[in-house]
Amino acid sequence: MKKILFIASHRPDRAPGQRFRFEQYFSFLEQNGFQCELSFFIAEKEDRILYKQGKYFQKALIAWKAFRIRMGNVFRRNEYDIIFIFREAYLTGSVFFEKKFKKSKAKLVFDFDDAIWHLDVSAGNRRFSFLKNPGKTGYIISLCDMVFAGNQYLADYAGKYNKNVVIIPTTIDTAEYAPLPKMNDNAITIGWSGSITTIKHFEFAVPVLLKLQEKYGDKLKFKVIGDASYRNEALGIKGIGWKREDELQELSEFDIGIMPLPDDEWANGKCGLKGLQYMALEIPTLMSPVGVNTEIIKDGVNGFLAGEIEEWMEKLSRLIENSDLRISMGKEARKTVIDHYSVESQKNRYLKYFRELTGTANK
Repeated sequence: MKKILFIASHRPDRAPGQRFRFEQYFSFLEQNGFQCELSFFIAEKEDRILYKQGKYFQKALIAWKAFRIRMGNVFRRNEYDIIFIFREAYLTGSVFFEKKFKKSKAKLVFDFDDAIWHLDVSAGNRRFSFLKNPGKTGYIISLCDMVFAGNQYLADYAGKYNKNVVIIPTTIDTAEYAPLPKMNDNAITIGWSGSITTIKHFEFAVPVLLKLQEKYGDKLKFKVIGDASYRNEALGIKGIGWKREDELQELSEFDIGIMPLPDDEWANGKCGLKGLQYMALEIPTLMSPVGVNTEIIKDGVNGFLAGEIEEWMEKLSRLIENSDLRISMGKEARKTVIDHYSVESQKNRYLKYFRELTGTANK
């Protein structure tokens, strides 16, 4: 059996990027001759510290723990046939570990789902931005034998440093993400799901949502998942923290899902995960026409794209007022995910590329 070491930051089943890009393929790969091992350094207790303001000593201890874990990976690097690096091996600007992995017998794969060559630091760690070196991304890519890019924008960047780049979209396990029965509620819930670091994107939709509330009153409810500290009294929003065990139930309470984004370089690198989650659950979805969103959504068929406030108002109003449209658009949305953005649609590509790298393509 061939062995793959997956290098990432978070524990299993915690980080969306890890979950929806490679963790959900582990069982399939194991069934087809690849033993998968995930090496991470942010356990649950560190998770509660890392993105908060201050706590400098505790964060230094996390960095030291990460260093020790990565040194352990270096000592064992020749035990693996593939070393798969998700975004980076270490949380500073260092490329020390990637260079060490390059000297092993393992083939290196780099995987990314954001424009991480641009600096984007959480509010809680802004003081440590000087330790980051987003420019290292290109160098790491140049060291690797293959690059998995989440969309064409990321692939174009990777292609400057490596000729062996393939596009693998972020995917949904549609067996798990299946529609749940809707609650009997006269109000229509417009929802957004994200994280503490992306709540700033939800704010782009607030002016539209205020106008909709003025227009429809108690007919609407608004819901935010992913940032328990978020509050918007005018919209009656009290943010809900993300919990893996409640994720599907919380999302299924959305009647309409939104994914607002600014049209900037960072947003163009995003892989549409929020929208794909909604769509897999047959939730009609409205996205900003930024980056891969314009490939995922066929406007007016499996969802809506909207740029200006007036367009957001018009298309959300159509969804609010037309339950048949919500149902038909939701069904088309799920079909799109099954056909192009599901684990089932992409799993054999992972197997194909890993077999090519390990010389087992015909076995």
